[in-house]
Amino acid sequence: MPRQTRINSQKIYDKLCQVIPGGVNSPVRSCKGVEQLPMVVERGFQDLIYDADGHSYIDFCGSWGALIHGHAHPAILAAATAKMALGTSFGITTEIEEQIANKVVGLIDSVDKIRFVSSGTEATMSAVRLARGYTARDMIVKFDGNFHGHADFFLVRAGSGVLELNQTASSAGIPDTLVQETISLPYNNEEVCKAFLLDPMNRNKIAAVILEPVAANMGVVPATDSFIKMLRSVTEEIGALLIFDEVITGFRVALGGAQAMYGVKPDLTCFGKIIGGGFPAAAFGGRKDIMDCLAPLGSVYQAGTLSGNPVAMAAGLEALTLLQQDNFYENLERKTKILTGPIQDYLEAHPNLQVCLQERGSMFTLFFGMRKVLNVAEAQQSDAKLYGKFFRYLFDNGVYIAPLQWESWFVSNVHTEENLLKTRNLVLTFLENEM
Repeated sequence: MPRQTRINSQKIYDKLCQVIPGGVNSPVRSCKGVEQLPMVVERGFQDLIYDADGHSYIDFCGSWGALIHGHAHPAILAAATAKMALGTSFGITTEIEEQIANKVVGLIDSVDKIRFVSSGTEATMSAVRLARGYTARDMIVKFDGNFHGHADFFLVRAGSGVLELNQTASSAGIPDTLVQETISLPYNNEEVCKAFLLDPMNRNKIAAVILEPVAANMGVVPATDSFIKMLRSVTEEIGALLIFDEVITGFRVALGGAQAMYGVKPDLTCFGKIIGGGFPAAAFGGRKDIMDCLAPLGSVYQAGTLSGNPVAMAAGLEALTLLQQDNFYENLERKTKILTGPIQDYLEAHPNLQVCLQERGSMFTLFFGMRKVLNVAEAQQSDAKLYGKFFRYLFDNGVYIAPLQWESWFVSNVHTEENLLKTRNLVLTFLENEM
């Protein structure tokens, strides 16, 4: 049966639409931007996913970066099922929380203490509340195109699926009063950002500056070294906290996260995706004096019934332990280069082709209609229609990528060389025949 024929997927999606808005529980899954019936997944194994009609696809979504070890990794499954047999949830402290907390503290230089939550949105929302409580200031500075989850005060010039919904402001249902203390500045623009942060009208009001050090929700757009170092220097000067949102980059681009690559220590860091080993888990952590402002030690309140869920903690601990294998990241980058290297070579050999590939570690994005992207304004000029055609072409040939131009591809440690070569050849064929 050809992949264009997805009878079971269509039936399931039609039923979903009757009881779930848009048939999905997260907007990008709808595949609206690529004019495609959404993927309805039945199962996954290693670097493949299988839809409800039995078709297999090489998966470069990887649960949006969480599955650095691929689908159904036996060691992660074993750790989770063993813990599950003892009980799935208690809402009470368990020893596994200390074990994974110590693992993270040992791997991330800037983190003295950590608190676990259930989602990246919870992590970033809680980190901002903590920053406001610690500094006794209200203003938060973020950057255009950076996506920090769907807390109300973050949906100002945000990235990810918000760019499809509203490219200039935020979401319906958010009163102006909730975003008036959130300032969104142009990403990678040192002059404008430094001037705003040091302005006497602003400097004593800013509680924190939060950013994705490698933006992955407007496509892969790394911050420049000088931009990151400027933010570190200026936030220290004005007494504001620097928060790295490493929900995607944490343990993805390096064992020590993006902060290890940049050689900069933020005051607080938000984690998600990989830290849960494929289960719903996230965290935020940082300096001891800041983290000890959280209840029950301090006056900043944060809580969650499923925070530190033992099954998720066991899966996450095993996932982090696997990352410490010899040459793990060297092998992961080698695999990524099997795919991206020849594509980069082709693009360099065809300078008139309006396409660019931007990457950092094992994550990358192909932008159509652009030769380089440094910020969301440039990302929004990319050719979303052509990307939709590209998505459908790959899908029909058994490759699944993010169904939105402004998201990342993710390579896992279990992607086979055969599947990487197949994907590379498909991309090159598209560039040769369709551009």
